Formats: sequence, C-alpha cells, structure tokens
Amino acid sequence: MTTNGSTQQPDSRPELYQNVDQDALQKKTSQYLFNYGTEFIKDVICGSKGLYVYTANGHKVLDWTSGQMSCLLGHGHPEIVKTIADHAANLDHLFSGMVSPPVISLGERLCSLLPDGLDKAFFLSTGGESNEAAVKLAKVYTGKFEVVAVNGSWHGVTAQALSVQYHYGRKGQGPLMPGMHMLPAPNAYRSIFRKPDGSYDWETELNYGWSLIDQASCGSLAAVIVECIQSSAGIHVLPEGYLKALKRHCERRGMLLIVDEAQTGVGRCGDLMAIMHEGVVPDILTLSKTLGNGLPLSAVVTSAEIERVCVERDYCFYTTHVNDPLPAAVGNKVLEIVVRDNLVEHSRAMGKILHDGLKKLQSRYGCIGDIRGRGLMAGVEIVADRETKAPATELARLIAERAYELGVWANLSSHGSFSGIFRIAPPITVTEEQIHEGLAILEQAFASTPGTLKL
Repeated sequence: MTTNGSTQQPDSRPELYQNVDQDALQKKTSQYLFNYGTEFIKDVICGSKGLYVYTANGHKVLDWTSGQMSCLLGHGHPEIVKTIADHAANLDHLFSGMVSPPVISLGERLCSLLPDGLDKAFFLSTGGESNEAAVKLAKVYTGKFEVVAVNGSWHGVTAQALSVQYHYGRKGQGPLMPGMHMLPAPNAYRSIFRKPDGSYDWETELNYGWSLIDQASCGSLAAVIVECIQSSAGIHVLPEGYLKALKRHCERRGMLLIVDEAQTGVGRCGDLMAIMHEGVVPDILTLSKTLGNGLPLSAVVTSAEIERVCVERDYCFYTTHVNDPLPAAVGNKVLEIVVRDNLVEHSRAMGKILHDGLKKLQSRYGCIGDIRGRGLMAGVEIVADRETKAPATELARLIAERAYELGVWANLSSHGSFSGIFRIAPPITVTEEQIHEGLAILEQAFASTPGTLKL
C-alpha cells in the first residue's frame, strides 16, 4: 500500500462498482440524499473485502471500525456470504408468527453460550429496536415505568431507547418518555470524584448518582440500562466492580438490570460477552451489531420467569421482521465461527498488541491524553494539553483525515459530539500484521500533522 494519500489500486477492488464516476456520485449525493445527523465523508465507497474498504477512486483503506462497529468477522466472509445466498434463495422472510430452523438454531446456540438466567431469546433488526423491546419488557414485568441510564450512553433513536440515550439526539422533538433518569458517566479520565491519592472514586460517584435519582423518583423505578464499555461516550470501560454494584442497587429497589452489548458482545472485548468479564448476569441482555456481522440482526435475551410473567400481562413486540430466518441464519453462523475458530482468545491476544502499540504512540505524542478500552475495542483521546486535559477536537479531526489519506479508517464519526476521541474496533479476525500496519499508518498520521506535540 502506498502511503502518500494517493493510493490507486483498481485491480484489488471488488468488481461490483469498479467503473464509476466519483464526482458524479458526489453530486447526486448532495442532490438526493437526506442528511440524517452526520456529514458524509467525501469519498464514495464502492467495495469492501476482508478488513479493507475501497473508494470509487481506488483508495484502499484498512477498516478499523468494522463498518459501524458491526462487521465482526470482516467484510465478505465466505461462510457468511454462502449463508446469505443459501437463505436468500430458499428461506428468507416469513409471516411473523411462523418459526423456522435458523431461528430455533440461533436461539439454542445463543442461550447455551450464556449464563443460566438468560434462557429465552427473540430476534429483531437493530440495536435500538432491541433496547426498545427490553425497556418495554422491564416495564411490563415490574409494573413500573421509570428507567435509569448513564450519561454519554447511546441506546438507539426510537422513543424509549432515545429517552435513555444521553449522548446526542434528544433535542428538537418535544417531550421524551416520562420517568427517565441519568447516572454520572464512569469517566475515569475526567471525573471530579477522586480519592485522596488522586485515583478515581467511582463508588462515591455511583452512590451520589443514586441518591439524586432516589430524590427525583416518583417511586416507580423499573430498570437500569447500561453498556459495559460506553462506546459513544468515548470508550469508557466500567470500573472493576461497577456492574456488580449496579446490580445490587437494582435489587435493593426492585429494578431489572438491562445490559446493552451492541458493540461489546460476541468476542469483541476478549470475552464472549462483556458481562462475563465480571461474572454478572443481567435480567435482560440485548445484542445487535456484532451478532449479524453487518446485517440487521439484534436479540433480546431474558429469563424464563420474566417471559412467563410478561406473557401473562400481554407483552407484545410484534414486528414485520421479528425472528426472520435469513438474518437469524447469519447470526447462527457468526456464533459458530467465533466459537469454532477460537476468536474470543484471538481477540484478547490481538487486543493486547493493539493497546501496547497505542501506548507506544502515547509515549511519543503529547496530544494523546488517554488510551483505554479492552480487547479489540480501544479509545484514543486527543487533548491540547495533558495537564489541563483540554480537548483538541480540531486537531483530532486533522489527524483522522490524515490517517484516512494514508490508509486507515479509525474515525467513527465526523460529528462534533464525539469530542476528539478515536474509537478503534477492527474485525476480530484481524491479524498481527494488519494491526502493525494500522499502527504504522497512525504513527505517520501523527508525525505529519502539525500540533501533535511530538515528545
């Protein structure tokens, strides 16, 4: 790969859209496509294969965000392609009250891999949809309506999911769902809650947050929803013991614990599910993104007892694409491959190489304020000054643009709300060579961007 920003490799691009005019496509983008909350990047992407995406101009880019954090096994995985083709030809979509072998197989495989208490599953299309269903499930089961989430969270853009989302997108539509409360984000890098030695005092922060919620509550607390690693907040890992403490808070108040593993699930973080890192079993688990390897597939998993009560109370989440066979077959194949090929262990090993490499970059460039994450999920926070921790959003944008020119995509969103934090999550099939390739490109990007404070 050339690294001067002019990589031209038309022979290596997938053939589907090799002969297109990027300038013409860009004009049509401006004319016909609606801006739904983010600026489109300049290039039109005309191919994806393995760990790379290809622009209309033939630029080959290492995809270090797995698409939208979803292509867990990489783009165009041959077994996934075959599964899609087979089911598109023979068993694609059914009436929502029908059941099929792929759905039964996915339910069996998924529940058998999860701890006891996560015994029953149903399958939807998006992460927001699965969180919408989970919040409704908790409300029906408890008979209460107040829901607690964490500052900086991202759980979706439908009504209840958006109402427990505190990252972005809440404004402009009038009142959200009533009864929603917010805990402080567990931001070890920036939190004002500190012990005398300067270390992060997450327990005091968490208890303080709950004291405010208890005062604000009308006495109808139903559930907490949380991510094990807050991705949109900036790759903030829940401190050791936080999830257990959160579950205790729920139990004391008769609430359910919902864990959203849209991005952390299915091996991404060095455990099959992030809940397994601390051995915490939530009342409801939601999955999406990684489960479908980029296809629209999500899951809601809960206990047989919660199902029993909610059936008695006429719980309903009946959608057009609930338990669709084609995406379910893909999810079943994803789980099969992850377990068969020991990709959880591989993710853990490759994650160590990734984080060690990023820490070396931090030792060379003063603009890198913090490195955090777990497994193949990493955050790099860019600052103007390490002492003050002043954000450097514009510098981060310039570094990201330079990295893209050189051949690595590690900038998940162009939206300013992400505050200069790179979110890195390559497919868990990534090789050691590809990690070193990406790290070398990042090194070049930092070295050739003014203001990175080379040490």
